[in-house]
Amino acid sequence: MKFKIFKYNTVNSTNEKAIELIKKKKYENGFVYALSQKKGKGRYGRKWISKKGNFFGSIFFQLKKKYPSVEEFSLINPILNIDILSKYCGEKKTFFKLPNDIYVNKKKICGILQEVIIKEQKKYLIVGIGINLFSNPKIKNYSSTNIYRETKKKPKLVEIVNKIIAKYEQFFSNLNLYKFINFKLKSKKLLLN
Repeated sequence: MKFKIFKYNTVNSTNEKAIELIKKKKYENGFVYALSQKKGKGRYGRKWISKKGNFFGSIFFQLKKKYPSVEEFSLINPILNIDILSKYCGEKKTFFKLPNDIYVNKKKICGILQEVIIKEQKKYLIVGIGINLFSNPKIKNYSSTNIYRETKKKPKLVEIVNKIIAKYEQFFSNLNLYKFINFKLKSKKLLLN
């Protein structure tokens, strides 16, 4: 599967834009990212604080019969994104915290939000990904960080986009080798204690 890229200067939310592309423009898969996001979404309708310069994107695709289930994707998505973030931040420092966060040095660096919509009896999965590249919000309940603070590396937005798309295209091209147990075992190793 190849993902068509949709780039925007400003959106309310990349997940909302992905839903619009599915419903109104009839795209079956794609990747949306924006330079700024006004109303980023977290779980349970919470706000995702979208500071300019960070990464806001959503990958979307039709869930076909041979694909993993939505529940399986809730483990697959963090693992695919940990593979990307650990290249910047180091494998020994990058962990997964249930249900949908990625932590570096015990501080949140990435959030993932899955949404499912149905259009004309077809089910679509939208995976929103927010990564703190250069700044991070101050949040009372937990510590947060960003790639630059942890590594002094300055990843380019387009580089992150290309890595995410490549990771998902690789996953779908190797779907015949997919075994959920492998992701389950890997997630156990990567769980933040």
